[in-house]
Amino acid sequence: MLTEYQRKIARELEVIKTVLQQFPEGASAGDIIGSGLDIELRTLQRRLETLIEEQQVRRTGARRLARYHLGDTQNILYDEEVPYVANQGTSIPLSNQSKEILAILSKPFNRRAPVGYNRVFADQYRPNKDFYLSKAERDQLANLTATTGAAQQPAGTYIRHILQRLLIDLSWNSSRLEGNTYSLLDTERLLSRGEAAAGKSTAEAQMILNHKEAIEFMVSDANEIDFNRYSIQNLHALLSNNLLPDPAAPGRLRSYTVGIKKSVYTPTAIPHLIEEMFVQILDKTAAIKNPHEQALFIMVQLPYLQPFEDVNKRVSRLAANIPLNKRNLVPISFIGVPDDLYVQGLLGVYELNRIDLLKDVFLWACRQSADRYAQVRQTIGEPDPFRMKYRDQMQKLVSEIVVQGFSSTEAASLIQAQASVVSPTDASRFVELVETELLSLHEGNFARYRVSPSEFKRWKRAWSK
Repeated sequence: MLTEYQRKIARELEVIKTVLQQFPEGASAGDIIGSGLDIELRTLQRRLETLIEEQQVRRTGARRLARYHLGDTQNILYDEEVPYVANQGTSIPLSNQSKEILAILSKPFNRRAPVGYNRVFADQYRPNKDFYLSKAERDQLANLTATTGAAQQPAGTYIRHILQRLLIDLSWNSSRLEGNTYSLLDTERLLSRGEAAAGKSTAEAQMILNHKEAIEFMVSDANEIDFNRYSIQNLHALLSNNLLPDPAAPGRLRSYTVGIKKSVYTPTAIPHLIEEMFVQILDKTAAIKNPHEQALFIMVQLPYLQPFEDVNKRVSRLAANIPLNKRNLVPISFIGVPDDLYVQGLLGVYELNRIDLLKDVFLWACRQSADRYAQVRQTIGEPDPFRMKYRDQMQKLVSEIVVQGFSSTEAASLIQAQASVVSPTDASRFVELVETELLSLHEGNFARYRVSPSEFKRWKRAWSK
């Protein structure tokens, strides 16, 4: 039998839902109180949290801008399949399960049921008994990312060997996935010369510089950096430095509600649950024996929990490289990963607790990085169809930049101009590949662009100014 206090709470919850019916576009806490509800603000906030946890109400926006919507509990009908066109001209093979996730997520908000944090999603995972990656996928990734003499070298040797290249690639790609508008050449100038790009915000430069600091921390000591609180919380502190309103927030676990843009998912706001699940996720990740399974697990579970105020996805992407660094495997720098597909993969985790789409993106990202960094490939990959499509244009453009002795600033302008004549869906990928080719040129490979030794030397002098 309910107590009088419990009945009072139940009545208040029903009244709040009745009030929300009057606001089809959502209501602020002030709107709810202003409708005549006799309740204190702090009590209202607690009742709203209860309704959110019970998935009867969903929240959009954060803090003072938060609006509350009555949940849509009707059955949802989904299309069997939706076409996917990457916004970077990139083709990623998708499983039928991934296509189904895209179909579900193509529905507008009001046809997607609000959901809260489901701790069972992490609770039920048993390290080394349950797997996100199949045995065939784990074996293939082991072959793809193996490096020469990995077993005989101290942990962290391989990443230190390619560190300068990785700092630029990973800093740029991880920032790009957050909407950062720096180009690859902008990033190279910022990290190597300290020159911020003209017309870009200071926050974008700070984000990239934070990545550099965090990557250097991650590879500083492969024996100390692991899936423990020291490593992950300090990764967050470095990645979020000077980017959060509260100067004490970097490295600190969250104690209040946050929202997810373009999603009906609301992470838990209960501090002790955040703490408990954060520790559990780190313990389970550390217990996993396979390095790529560790990488994918942390990329799934850490953003899903949202243990920090912000910057959770960035932490998960860098943390995914921790086990690869320890075993001298090729790291993941997220080269060419389409930001829209990556976001959809995360939404599949948030709203459906389904990893298939994010896994397809992860597998593709590992293969792309293996193509770029591996010293010894044990399988032969297929030629990139995008490169084949624009082979002549890219070769002519790189050759012109070198022969004319363009600086990196001049080259960036010419590349952007040339990108305007290719397909709009291919433009950003075209820019990335040409810039990558330029940054990868050295005395042992420039002849393929019909460039003479004297032209190459003159260009290198101009490029470094």
